[in-house]
Amino acid sequence: MAESYLLLQESPLLLPLNKEKTIYDGFITVQEKDFRIRILLPPDRQLKNSKLQCCWRLKQLLHGYQHVIKKRLQHSTDLVSFILELKTVLEVAAKRRGACQTVPPPQYYCRLIGEIGSLGWDKLLFMDAELRSLKLRAQDSSGRQHVIALKLKSKHPAEAPECSADLPAPLNITWTPQSSLLNVHTQFLSTLESLQEFWEVLDEIDEKTWVLEPENPPRGATMRRIAIGNNVSIKLEIDSRHPKMLPECCLLGAEHVVTPLRSKLNANMHLWNPECSVLQNLKDVLEIEFPSPTTHEKSSFSMECGICYSYRLDSAIPDQVCSDPRCGQPFHQACLYEWLRSLPSSRQSFNTIFGECPYCSKPVTVKMTLQKP
Repeated sequence: MAESYLLLQESPLLLPLNKEKTIYDGFITVQEKDFRIRILLPPDRQLKNSKLQCCWRLKQLLHGYQHVIKKRLQHSTDLVSFILELKTVLEVAAKRRGACQTVPPPQYYCRLIGEIGSLGWDKLLFMDAELRSLKLRAQDSSGRQHVIALKLKSKHPAEAPECSADLPAPLNITWTPQSSLLNVHTQFLSTLESLQEFWEVLDEIDEKTWVLEPENPPRGATMRRIAIGNNVSIKLEIDSRHPKMLPECCLLGAEHVVTPLRSKLNANMHLWNPECSVLQNLKDVLEIEFPSPTTHEKSSFSMECGICYSYRLDSAIPDQVCSDPRCGQPFHQACLYEWLRSLPSSRQSFNTIFGECPYCSKPVTVKMTLQKP
């Protein structure tokens, strides 16, 4: 009798369905939300042998917490203490997962369907089961395909949606309570048009040179590492706002090859002409011709690391080269760093190690830099 009274106090919406009080059905309240639950107890009313039946919302909330619930059933002395512990678990799960969100009113769905109709169903690439996350396709004036992802709030359109896209800069969307998906799509198209010159510059580099990094550049990538020759490359950082201006350049390779190129870059920098393409300017300033897919095989520039014998190590490629012209063996930065660290003859100063090339025993130096997240 006392247990029934305490249970009624703790969960007034959870009631027994039979005299034996082995079946309880009703609702359990968490964060002002009611979740349907049914508890089936065995004849001896031992909690460790009982079963729980939950509504789909409660199952979703408890996903990943099943083992915790089983332990609570094993160790709880009575139904009241179990319900208390179950509520505690649900509170934690709700806070971590944000599962107890307000369900949008019917007007939300009516308006959303209307907005998609106005935009055009052919623009809808994806929509999740809850009608909260959407992906819209867009094509720029050059025929490039793009995608914008949106996460709608339950109070849409009173609250601005979260918008993201594969762009070189953050996507800024202006939103008012009167805005719609069509407004977002229009602003996205406008942003894409403002980046046409930027993508034209990178498309030319991708088509006419051997790009070593990134392997499959996304639209938002501003960096390109281009092959110049065997174990020699140049790393470019293109400014999306001023794509035809002189980019940030970093020459990579053996010092005896890089030094003359660096001298030409410094001496001819004044010749940079914003009216010409970035690729043509680089050719003029460095006084070279870049190897292209039509004249060279990529394998000519994809020499494997002399330590791990692979070309790619995660996302890194061999960018440390022995400076001795007779050797020129490439290594991954991490491989060479760890190799030199293991040798008693190497000398370390902070994150820089001085040692000998594993192949020719000539002096070699490697500096381990922190990777950007």
